[in-house]
Amino acid sequence: MNEQPGTSDRPLPPQPSRPPAWAAERDAVGSSAPHPAYAGHQPFYGDSGGSPSPQQAGAKAPRERRRVGVATFAAGVLVAGLIGGGVATLGYSALESDSSAGITQADPESIVVNDLDDVNTVTGAAVTASPSVVTVAVSGGSAGGSGSGIILDTDGHILTNTHVVTLGGQVAEPTIEVRLNDGRLYPATVVGTDPLSDLAVIKIDAPSLTAATLADSDELNVGDIAIAIGSPLGLSGTVTDGIVSTLNRTISVASSAVPEQQPDSAESENEDGFNFLPPGNPGVPAPQSQGSVYLNVIQTDAAINQGNSGGALVDKDGQIIGVNVAIASGGSSEPTGNIGVGFSIPINYADRIAQEIIADGEASHGFLGVSITSASAEGSPTSSPFSSGALVESVEPGSPAEEAALQAGDVITGVGDLTVTDAESLTAAVRMHPVGEQVPVEILRDGESTTVDVTLGQAQVG
Repeated sequence: MNEQPGTSDRPLPPQPSRPPAWAAERDAVGSSAPHPAYAGHQPFYGDSGGSPSPQQAGAKAPRERRRVGVATFAAGVLVAGLIGGGVATLGYSALESDSSAGITQADPESIVVNDLDDVNTVTGAAVTASPSVVTVAVSGGSAGGSGSGIILDTDGHILTNTHVVTLGGQVAEPTIEVRLNDGRLYPATVVGTDPLSDLAVIKIDAPSLTAATLADSDELNVGDIAIAIGSPLGLSGTVTDGIVSTLNRTISVASSAVPEQQPDSAESENEDGFNFLPPGNPGVPAPQSQGSVYLNVIQTDAAINQGNSGGALVDKDGQIIGVNVAIASGGSSEPTGNIGVGFSIPINYADRIAQEIIADGEASHGFLGVSITSASAEGSPTSSPFSSGALVESVEPGSPAEEAALQAGDVITGVGDLTVTDAESLTAAVRMHPVGEQVPVEILRDGESTTVDVTLGQAQVG
C-alpha cells in the first residue's frame, strides 16, 4: 500500500524565488532567440489525428540474489523520452510564451507549497529533489524535442538518456539547451553517450547548481514510494507518485544506436514491444531500428509519459532511485499515454555509467562470450514450460566464458546476485557489470548446479 502520511517531520528546503524574465536570462548566456523546442504557443487541443500548431517545436556485503522475473517482460512499451517540437496531439507542450513581452507565461518553476503546516511525504520529497531536475531541449536539422535530466554535481554534469540527446537516433550533432528548475536557461554540450544503457551525460556552465542526492537502489523494496519528476508532454516541474511495482524487470528496447548482432545476445523475441519514440515531427521519418538495448529496470505505477525520459524517480526522502526511461504502450507502436507501467534505470547502475562517461567519455559493459537462447525456447534441448535460464549454444574462443570453462549445453541461471530466467535477462545482467569484474556465474550442467567465477571482458558496440 502506498501510504502518504498527512505530515512530515522533515523541514522543507527554502523555496527558490521566481527568476527574472526569460529575455534577460538569454542575454546572460548569449542566446537571443527561443530554442525551437520552447517555441511559445497557445495549448493545442485536438484528437489523435490532429495537426500541431505551426509555432510548436564500492564493495558491499553479500546479499540475497534478487530475481529478474519469471520471464522477460514482453508487453509493448515506448521510450518515454521525447516530446517533439510540435507534437501536441495530447494538447500540451508549451514551455514558455513570447519572451518579448517581458513577462513569461511559463509553467511553474518550483514546487508550490501554500500550507507549510500540512506538508505530506510526496510534497517534501518533490521540494527536495526538484532543484536537481531539469528540462533538456534538443534540436538538429528539422527535428526537435525535449526530455528531462538530473544534475549530478555542481560542475554542471547532467545525466539523461542517449535517445533524448540524439532525438531517437535522428541527430548526430545536436543543439542542446537546459532549463533549470528556477527558470534559468543554458546551452549544453554532450560529454558522452552510452547506447547499451541508453544513458548520456551533458554539461552546462552555470553557477549555484543543486546536485541530486543519490539513494542506494540495491536497497529498494517492492511497495516503496516512488515519485517521478520531469517534463512530461513538455510540462516542466511535473510531479507524479506511486510505488515500486517490481524490481529487476528485464526489458529489451529496439534501438537504432546499436548493431543488430551483439555479444552475449539472443535475437529479441519482442518485435512489437520496446521501441524508441522519435519526436514525430511531420515529414521526419522514424529511424530504422537495428538492434536492442537490454535493461534491468525498476517498474513503477507512478505516471510516466513522453518527456519524462532522463528525469528522476525518487524515494520518500527525495533521493534519486532511478532514471526514467520507458513506458508501456499497451501493445501499440503509437504513444497511448501513461497506463500505470513505467520503467526506470536503477541509479546505482546509472551512476556508474555516468562517472565512467565523465572520466573517459565512454562507459564499459561486461562481456561473457557466449551465444545463447532461452532455455524454454521452442526447439531447445531444455525446452519445457518449467525451464528457466539461458542455454549456451556455443562459446567464443578466447573469451572469458572459455577461460572459465563454460560449455555448450550449460544453462546459466544466475550472474552475481541476479537470477537469470532467459537469454535477455542474461544479457542485461552481464552488461550491468564493469569490465574486469569477477562475478560468480551459476550454471546447470548434466542436471547438477555449480558456480564458476568469470572475469568479464569488454562488450563492444558496432
